[in-house]
Amino acid sequence: MAAKRLRQDADQDPESSSDGKRVRRLPSFSTVIREAMMAKSLQNIFFALEPLLRKVVQEEVEKGVIHGLRLFQRYKNVLILFLRFYDHQDASLSNLDSFPLRSNSMHLEAAPEASSLKLVFKTQLSLPIFTGSKIECLENNPLELVIVDSDTGEPLASPLPWPVRVEVVVLDGDFPGGDQSEWSSADFQRNIVKERTGKRPLLTGEVNVTMRDASAVISDLSFTDNSSWIRSRQFRIGARVVAAAGSQNEQRIKEAMTVPFVVKDHRGELYRKHYPPALGDEVWRLERIGKDGAFHRKLSAANIHTVQEFLKLLIVQPHSLRDILGVGMSDRVWEATVAHAKTCPVGGKLYVYQGSQCSLLLNCICEPVGIVHGHTTLTLQELSQGQRTYVRHLAKEAYQNWDRLEEANDLFNQRVLPQYVEMQQSGVESLAWYSVDQGIAVDYPFEDYEIVDSALSGFG
Repeated sequence: MAAKRLRQDADQDPESSSDGKRVRRLPSFSTVIREAMMAKSLQNIFFALEPLLRKVVQEEVEKGVIHGLRLFQRYKNVLILFLRFYDHQDASLSNLDSFPLRSNSMHLEAAPEASSLKLVFKTQLSLPIFTGSKIECLENNPLELVIVDSDTGEPLASPLPWPVRVEVVVLDGDFPGGDQSEWSSADFQRNIVKERTGKRPLLTGEVNVTMRDASAVISDLSFTDNSSWIRSRQFRIGARVVAAAGSQNEQRIKEAMTVPFVVKDHRGELYRKHYPPALGDEVWRLERIGKDGAFHRKLSAANIHTVQEFLKLLIVQPHSLRDILGVGMSDRVWEATVAHAKTCPVGGKLYVYQGSQCSLLLNCICEPVGIVHGHTTLTLQELSQGQRTYVRHLAKEAYQNWDRLEEANDLFNQRVLPQYVEMQQSGVESLAWYSVDQGIAVDYPFEDYEIVDSALSGFG
């Protein structure tokens, strides 16, 4: 039997035997690991790319669908407005409103919000805003709402065929987030801020207005509470169209909103800074000088009570003013206060101080703007060293005797007075003067301000 099995094995095909051996050969361990890692890497790449590809495809499809729906919505509403205006709307045409604007497969929420019209506030708000104070726009004008075309921003060429009721509300200052410029009506509704428990309505006055001819003026509006109690610490004023009963299918008009702002308690208005400050304002109206604070007390002790007195000393003896405020005021704070003070309009009134050799013309902050010598009124631009010393001395004397100065208009003929006087923040630049004798001008700076003058020979 053993011999028989040996013969049978010998009779088998050697090639088939070798093939069987090759089939049964196992791969090496390193090959298995390498193939597994490659498969895992490809799988990870596919998993990473899948959400991105899905998002890109979805966004492109949504854009196309929304664009088409907006076009349809716009022309559909134009037709409906036309028919309503002429009161010939047919029941069959009204079925256009039942057209499914939402994609059942993609659940597009933006499509119903498409609008070709929007509300806007015509001008910016006047800030800051205090509780109990009337809310106004720049230049103390009342708020004004208008309806404009969403694409062009232009007002409507023709008025709407019916009045539009608008509600004015308070919004969270963080809405909408980031650089987002689009929102839904539901988002707008969710971000309306209501009054705190037990408080009066947050916004009082004309909170409901009717727009006729696509515009409305809101002349009475004020806050009853500050904005410090919400997370953003800022409010926005929003406006939305209130749909009339039975008009759910009317065209949506996008809501309006202002920039975010802080509402301060009315008690803070007593300490409000003025921009620009006036000459007669108390000195604490300047930036970085608090009412009854350390700097205010130091200035009061030096008989500097108004912005005009602050500027006069700044022009004549800036180092003395700096010493009065002391080391407690840093250079940065000093620069901010001085910059704010220099925005004060000084007007065109001139004063004259009679010196022994000539008369000095000064504006209302004791800044030299001209010299009268004999019958000649000279333009101030440059003086010799000796003349500069003398003019500075006259300016200091004029500052010390300010109450005895007389207005220049009362002493001189208009023919020799300046035709144009203007102070800029960096100083007085070239001023136009009438001059009988034109001398040779020599440039030189007077303190921090340029003075223009013809060459004088000792004023004598």
